[in-house]
Amino acid sequence: MASIPAAARAVLDGDGLAHLVTVGSDGAPQVSCVWVGIEDEEIVFASLGPRRKLDNIARDPRVALSIETAETGPLGLLNYLVVHGTARITEGGGPELLQRLAYVYLGPGMKFPPMDDPPPGVVVRITPERLGGAGPWAR
Repeated sequence: MASIPAAARAVLDGDGLAHLVTVGSDGAPQVSCVWVGIEDEEIVFASLGPRRKLDNIARDPRVALSIETAETGPLGLLNYLVVHGTARITEGGGPELLQRLAYVYLGPGMKFPPMDDPPPGVVVRITPERLGGAGPWAR
């Protein structure tokens, strides 16, 4: 497990959408945008219903995430964080995590999911194994 340095943690705790890459049944990459956060040194995201990304993770837990930042690097380009890791799906807790992340992604006072009785969903936990991209975490 790779430790998450403070600069990378700031990106993961920020409001940049993460591009999640999973491996499809035919071996092709599949990309989804997800809201992410950090819990117990793992990267987390939630889903409320069946999704291709969940099927892919159940079959092959290898994933990658990328998040672009607002910070400019030495070449004048925006920095970005790439996380390679292993994901696991835990049942329940999806609405609670989405509500916590909605504060970051949508703003204070927002209700998400926007329904009174959402399904329990799942929480996906990613154990980071390697960090890359362009930024202080990649040096």
